[in-house]
Amino acid sequence: MIHPDTELKFISNEIGYGVVATKFIPAGTITWVLDRLDREFTPLELQQMDPIYQNILDTYTFRNNKGNYILCWDNGRYVNHSFNSNCLTTAYDFEIAIRDIQPGEQLTDDYGYLNIPLPFRAVDEGTRRKIVYPDDLRKYYKVWDKKIEKVFGHITKRQQALRPLLPEALWDRIEGIVAGKEEMESILTNFYNGESV
Repeated sequence: MIHPDTELKFISNEIGYGVVATKFIPAGTITWVLDRLDREFTPLELQQMDPIYQNILDTYTFRNNKGNYILCWDNGRYVNHSFNSNCLTTAYDFEIAIRDIQPGEQLTDDYGYLNIPLPFRAVDEGTRRKIVYPDDLRKYYKVWDKKIEKVFGHITKRQQALRPLLPEALWDRIEGIVAGKEEMESILTNFYNGESV
């Protein structure tokens, strides 16, 4: 589920629609949680679908570390790519804001950690990276881990609208990580290596 202080908005002809903050979202805020309404499809299920459904899933899903396709049921499926994203996924089936997000600003992900099947050239943002590759997660996980670690301690200090969606055991684990009692798992645990599980 996407954070409630967001809305779907037309961005441009090139990009299409995107998810925009309607209120200030501070760094360390959980911006998305994999919830019980999100759908998971195996590669076999996808192959058995009509092409019209395959195209929809190809556009609006990401792959988890098992290689299954995840379709967000809400506006979360419209979060656009940025090489300088303001949200990052974690090893715990939620994403957090890695910097403050202002009202009217798009929430963005780097599609490099979403296990895309094929490379694609993204909209030029003036960054060194121009193409998203299927193995970007293996290349950049250390950089992304540092960005997550920098704000992870804020999770328990922020008002978390999506907190009710997190299992109690996961919240306890988050508190343990924030308190220094256990290590944060790397974003690399999300990597799908292309093998069937």
